[in-house]
Amino acid sequence: MNSSGSKPRFRIAIAGFLQESVTFIGEMTTLEQFQLVEAAGPALIDGYRGTNTGIGGMIDACERENADIIPLFYTFGGAAGPTSDEAYDHYIARLLEGLKAAGRLDGVLLDLHGAMATPKRLDADRETLERVRALVGPDVPVMVALDYHANLDQDSIAAADAVFGYHFSPHTDMGPTGERAAGCLFRKLRGEITPVCVLVKPGVMVPSIFSATGMEPLKSVVARSIEESKQATDYLDISVFAGFSYADVPNCGFSVVVVADGKRSLAREIAERFSDEIFAMREALNHKELVTSVDEGIDRAKHLVAAGQRPVVLLEHADRMHDSTYVLREVLRQQLPRTVVPYVWDAQAAAAAVAAGRGATVKLSVGGHSSDRAGGPVQLEGRVIHAGRVTYRATGPYFTGRTVELGETAVIDTGSVVVSLTSVPSTAVDDDCLTQFGQTLDEYDYVVLRSKTHFRAFFEQVAAAILIIDTPDWGPADLTSLPYRHVPVDRVYPFARL
Repeated sequence: MNSSGSKPRFRIAIAGFLQESVTFIGEMTTLEQFQLVEAAGPALIDGYRGTNTGIGGMIDACERENADIIPLFYTFGGAAGPTSDEAYDHYIARLLEGLKAAGRLDGVLLDLHGAMATPKRLDADRETLERVRALVGPDVPVMVALDYHANLDQDSIAAADAVFGYHFSPHTDMGPTGERAAGCLFRKLRGEITPVCVLVKPGVMVPSIFSATGMEPLKSVVARSIEESKQATDYLDISVFAGFSYADVPNCGFSVVVVADGKRSLAREIAERFSDEIFAMREALNHKELVTSVDEGIDRAKHLVAAGQRPVVLLEHADRMHDSTYVLREVLRQQLPRTVVPYVWDAQAAAAAVAAGRGATVKLSVGGHSSDRAGGPVQLEGRVIHAGRVTYRATGPYFTGRTVELGETAVIDTGSVVVSLTSVPSTAVDDDCLTQFGQTLDEYDYVVLRSKTHFRAFFEQVAAAILIIDTPDWGPADLTSLPYRHVPVDRVYPFARL
């Protein structure tokens, strides 16, 4: 008993280990990259309280419940090449050691992605859950928040009591998803519910660019899943997962997960109904009419700007590693005026520009280094208008409050095109990519982005047009162009014409 004579507070361990693995890319996401953004112990709570992250929502919910939080660590590797086995082994050892050291636990809350892979593991998050379960035993509830782009099957989630996915992409509800997971945990601990979790797969894959939940018909499906959960007379939670199609894994693609209070048959009926609906709309999910080539996209953008419609977003969506050069090469060739190209990942070029210093004129070979599909390097010449390390708190609607680490960063002004070079890969999804350098969106007519859906939360509100430009990099709109080995293409759309 505590000093007030009330019941002991729940002791809840929390941890987060996220990465979206593009398995086609040979360059690993290293231990050092995860360590660069890691938060652990009390710093985890202080750094993520109130943020739009799964672990932030978990912290907020635990604090409202007056629970004793045992904060282990939180780290993320973005969407990039696979997690190295060294990084995975390091953090799983940390996770298990932390759980052992915590002593008595009433529950565990985990913020995972669901599409992490390593060279030795095609379903790394499944292994994480299985190892946690083996350690804490069958009676300690384990609840999990997952990314909307998780690749799952029933075995992936079997070791958890229940899993919960972001409803939206852009992921503006990551914090609320963490709260859903924590809310289910506390209701189970109080004996109010006995959650059961059922997963069904429709056998459909979709390129990330078409997984945006603001696009029909997906928008209506997601809206109904949320509304049906709200209107249920008993506890009900429905997650629609789009999957991550640039991970070559057997469970790639859409899935539907339903959590219900003890009624497994009801959960299965609901999951099958939504799964069948997704299968039926498989053709309509692919908006191929929205995709353009580099030349066509830039030409359309110039006509829009000439007509007074600005700014125009040129979206190089197939870029998975933030270093594709197809659009950059063309806007430099044309010296397209009032153009900004934020967050091109090239640590070597960034370091050279930073060493030259602000005000210097530099000639650099930039980008195209992550794979032979990235377009190869381009020559960039201009004046350095910013040089130095950049770290900031995100202010936009996606990842609100999260610390963004760009590392050594340089901004180069060619006289018409402004390019920012980062030593740590990051995605420009709002105007933080400008305001952190004293710039505003009003200064530009063209904005070259490399996001898939997350940019929409901000740029759909401010851009005159968004032009989706397809390139040969590792995230193309045509999934059939990728050399899958593990995806069961004989049973999955768009490979099998079901």
